[in-house]
Amino acid sequence: MFSEPLTIADLQRRAKWRVPKMFYDYADSGAWTESTYRANESDFGKVKLRQRVLVDMTNRSLETTMIGEKVSMPVALAPTGLCGMQHADGEILAAQAAEAAGVPFTLSTMSVCSIEDVAEHTTKPFWFQLYVMKDRDFVGNLIDRAKATGCSALVLTLDLQILGQRHKDLINGLSTPPKFTPKHVWQVATRPFWALEMLQTKRHTFRNIAGHAKGVSDLSSLSVWTAEQFDPKLSWDDVVWIKERWGGKLILKGILDAEDAKMAARTGADAIIVSNHGGRQLDGARSSISVLPEIVDAVGSEIEIHMDGGIRSGQDVLKAKALGAQGVYIGRPFLYGLGAMGKKGVTRALDIIRKELDTTMALCGERNINEIGHQIIAKADFD
Repeated sequence: MFSEPLTIADLQRRAKWRVPKMFYDYADSGAWTESTYRANESDFGKVKLRQRVLVDMTNRSLETTMIGEKVSMPVALAPTGLCGMQHADGEILAAQAAEAAGVPFTLSTMSVCSIEDVAEHTTKPFWFQLYVMKDRDFVGNLIDRAKATGCSALVLTLDLQILGQRHKDLINGLSTPPKFTPKHVWQVATRPFWALEMLQTKRHTFRNIAGHAKGVSDLSSLSVWTAEQFDPKLSWDDVVWIKERWGGKLILKGILDAEDAKMAARTGADAIIVSNHGGRQLDGARSSISVLPEIVDAVGSEIEIHMDGGIRSGQDVLKAKALGAQGVYIGRPFLYGLGAMGKKGVTRALDIIRKELDTTMALCGERNINEIGHQIIAKADFD
């Protein structure tokens, strides 16, 4: 039915066919009107590249570093909730694909596979993303578990103190964890390959939370706990406490304003991620790529800058690098690959992005990703 995927869009179409609607929509949705979600992608088209000719394009290298760690290209897999509902054992498969590709994998707090599950099935350290809950004992325990399994960086999300409203999830009746109504049963029944694989795994809930948080022993208590735990009082003081408790490399995710970037730089964190949560929080906020140059101007000499939101190709990676990002994160592209083809699909997504990045860099007359800067930009108009 499907030919070999050549683009991220090809993987997206296959994932939509294979994954139950409620879970596909969860990954492929934004808040309210989804204007920010769309702008994250479309604003990359406003960045035009300089084509160069008759230059030496041999011996090209995409290898660089992110927070001092060697990466085969400036790309990491972003933390994504319910990854294990795109494909059985999804977080494990994605982490294995990332490890083989030489790029970082970031495990979400709201993952189906636990920190320990992923550590057991990988051989190199991965990164862990932390949501701050009201239960600080649980948060401290999460940090300690990440340290115990050898995670090499903590990614602290700053922009989810309250949940943005995502209409697709409300229409689909998606809850955390999912509850299966007759409508949901029908969606699963029409996706037999997905369902068969899910029947073969024991991982069906938020395993970082179940059995670890106080009073959470089953799906119903987990649902109540999750709905009440995101902390609207999260402040910069909490960042200081978390940094001290963690004691390792710290990345702050969710910066979309130059003033916030300056405050983040003062915390002593190792990097910030310019991000609007994939357009899933404040609808009407600016796209990540349009804000990136301002934040680079404000704090680029003080702290390493990463970016996520809207990356759908290797060209997008190169444009972000040229505008000042040391590295980028992909969420939906690898989720499409995972939903479409499991571990093979994540590998395919990374291969697509790598090939597009390498070819575009060459046609811009450059051979080394570490030398990419504004010299390859013909125009960047975000007005």
